[in-house]
Amino acid sequence: MTGFSNHGTVVSIRGSVVDIRFANRLPPIYSLLHTGSNNQIAIEVLSQLDAHRVRGIALTPTQGLARGTLVTDSGGPLKAPVGKAILSRMFDVFGNTIDRQPAPTAVAWRSVHNAPPPLARRSTKSEVFETGIKVIDVLSPLERGGKAGLFGGAGVGKTVLLTEMIHNMIGHQEGVSIFCGIGERCREGEELYRDMTEAGVLPNMVMVFGQMNEPPGSRFRVGHAALTMAEYFRDDEHRDVLLLMDNIFRFIQAGMEVSGLMGQMPSRLGYQPTMGTELSQLEERIANTDTGAITSIQAVYVPADDFTDPAAVHVFSHLSASIVLSRKRASEGLFPAIDPLQSSSKMATPGIVGERHYALAQEIRRTLAQYAELKDIIAMLGLEQLSPEDRNVVGRARRLERFLTQPFFTTEQFSGFKGKLVSLEDSLDGCERILNDEFKDYPESALYMIGKIDEAVKPKKAEPKPEAESKSEAEPKPEAETEPEAEVEHAAS
Repeated sequence: MTGFSNHGTVVSIRGSVVDIRFANRLPPIYSLLHTGSNNQIAIEVLSQLDAHRVRGIALTPTQGLARGTLVTDSGGPLKAPVGKAILSRMFDVFGNTIDRQPAPTAVAWRSVHNAPPPLARRSTKSEVFETGIKVIDVLSPLERGGKAGLFGGAGVGKTVLLTEMIHNMIGHQEGVSIFCGIGERCREGEELYRDMTEAGVLPNMVMVFGQMNEPPGSRFRVGHAALTMAEYFRDDEHRDVLLLMDNIFRFIQAGMEVSGLMGQMPSRLGYQPTMGTELSQLEERIANTDTGAITSIQAVYVPADDFTDPAAVHVFSHLSASIVLSRKRASEGLFPAIDPLQSSSKMATPGIVGERHYALAQEIRRTLAQYAELKDIIAMLGLEQLSPEDRNVVGRARRLERFLTQPFFTTEQFSGFKGKLVSLEDSLDGCERILNDEFKDYPESALYMIGKIDEAVKPKKAEPKPEAESKSEAEPKPEAETEPEAEVEHAAS
């Protein structure tokens, strides 16, 4: 605002919470204030205490701030840069570039506090959003313009799955990806930037980071800044946006810290009493409108793997698909470590995905559930004690589990397997053929870490050639079995 000038003074500082006195005009809630020697300390007003005092939360460290320091009201809320020039760049919560390159010039600045789109503008059409990852597309299809959650404890593969989705989305969809790191490690940001540059997908991507070491106020607002950028591409450029948030739990955690610092009484398990409202203000802005869609995939850290934790429960209520990562499957080497029985999607109905897909998904779940029930008997008595029918179910389930693994482009250097993108039709075809016992005589390892089902057939055909004259056709089977196993052992080591 030109010629605007409103000054106050600091009256108290308690960590990140600063009380400021204004003699003339009291700044409204969400106003951004600047103080410090070079105006480097930013404070957001969160409450008005009386006619002359406001209480704010610092978005930057408050070292060196003292009582009596002059505070300048910026005359507006926190703003984020929008425009085509922000593509391929990395920003912090204030819209400053953090990729060691000059700041973009042709940008507009918009408030990070926007209202969700009205119901009249929202699209009511349900469309499936293909990811190219077999287990997701078959069992937990994502919704275009919907919200999907990746639930899992520490180290089960949430960030790897997110980066793979970025790779796949930009590769075969003309959309924009926005990666929002909320309270994540700086190492992950640096690795992601390098990987995306090497993969050649950076030109259609924006990254926004509020790192783990930053004050809670900064981590609390970085999600809103990323959403403002996403809304620009949806509403002004009419493009589809893939918004990836890693990690939405850190947003709730930052809100919990802010709430505690502001002196609010905590609710259950120490969470802030306003958690539901804060989460809704963020989530309701992610929507499918008449101009475009923001499809969001959010990693959700689950404290101590406890899905009854209030943070996990509140996030669940906003999602159209829940992808649950299992530590047990990760330890068995079944990557992506998605639990097919716990994961679910509101899109998996005959009216949306079609009768064939729905019937196949139900049959896969039934087979895997029967196998889960039989595991105790197998552990105690052995596979031989099962009826022939149950043994067939176990064989089918184990082959399905291995077929639903997939080599990722983003993990090629670690696993030694070349990344694969699999269409929904190929995924369904493979599952159907396994359920029809077409691969009953194939070793389980032939189906491990492949793309299309036809890749399992190749070793079988290629193997007999060298010894075709001296050996019968029945003998190459063990050889086909040992080769993928050796590959698996090599990858594991």
